[in-house]
Amino acid sequence: MRTRVLGVLAATAAFAGVMATAPSASAEGDPPGCPKGYFCAYSGYDQSGTLLLKTWGNWSGWIPNVKSTFNNGLPDAGADHVDQSYRWRTGAYTACMHYNPGPGEYKANWDNITLTGVRWRGEC
Repeated sequence: MRTRVLGVLAATAAFAGVMATAPSASAEGDPPGCPKGYFCAYSGYDQSGTLLLKTWGNWSGWIPNVKSTFNNGLPDAGADHVDQSYRWRTGAYTACMHYNPGPGEYKANWDNITLTGVRWRGEC
């Protein structure tokens, strides 16, 4: 009986050691003016230039010349990803973005899109 207990304890300790050394997903730092919990749009690539939009909730409108977006949302089942609606050239599109740090795309560079909507949602 004592050998069995020691075996279980050794297995538990080994598992804990593996979990302690396993790499964890690391969130990217907050982009300029975009604290945790917000979706943001910028006039420059890579979240640079002027902050054009910072929204905690759903949004609709018309913001031209957007060159980058970032979903800095919080993990919240059913409301941590965003559908980003936009116009580009002659078409209308929607892209689902995960929250920072992913997995999946949580930031993007764009070719001068016009942002027309942000809707918080669950998994993409």
